[in-house]
Amino acid sequence: MHNDGATLALTLRGVLFSGPDFDSLAPDSRSEPKLLERFSLANGSLCECVIECKIPVPVVADGVTSSALLGAHLSLGSQAANGGLDDESLLLSLQVDKNVYRSTGKCGWFEDELLALQLVLPDGTYLKSCFNCGLSDYIPGGHGLFGCMVCFRDSKAEYRSVRGKSDFFKLMEAIDKPLRVQETFLCPQFEKRQPRTGCRG
Repeated sequence: MHNDGATLALTLRGVLFSGPDFDSLAPDSRSEPKLLERFSLANGSLCECVIECKIPVPVVADGVTSSALLGAHLSLGSQAANGGLDDESLLLSLQVDKNVYRSTGKCGWFEDELLALQLVLPDGTYLKSCFNCGLSDYIPGGHGLFGCMVCFRDSKAEYRSVRGKSDFFKLMEAIDKPLRVQETFLCPQFEKRQPRTGCRG
């Protein structure tokens, strides 16, 4: 699977699938109809499958940054009556040196699975990425499985003054084009997230 920081893409049985999220992988519009018959689609996206991948990520342990692997095991069910999926489960794992830590697999999206994963990591250890950055947040009211964070690195002072949903939405209205980022992305402006920061706390 290829990830350019905004779009996920993979080729299966001669068909290119791509999209912004793991459960929104749509076949290339130029694909041969005969090849598409070999896949199940829900609302135009790949379903009835299991996606497994490992994402290289930096991890900080006691102030020292090292390389680690974030594993994702995603099971996508069949199309439901409402056009979505009748089942979707996600399990994350983090391999740090010879140790492997796992999330609960009960939540279904990256936000809560990463929070569950953080709970089992040793004290002083955390994923160094947008998910743990003090300049990123989720939009209240719900979001997708992956890649739905908003980065406020170009509005640092304004974001740091946010004290709730009202402040957050006022800031969003003032931004012309909000910068969307993936939970696993990392830029040079990373700063460790502190409690009670922004809208997600």
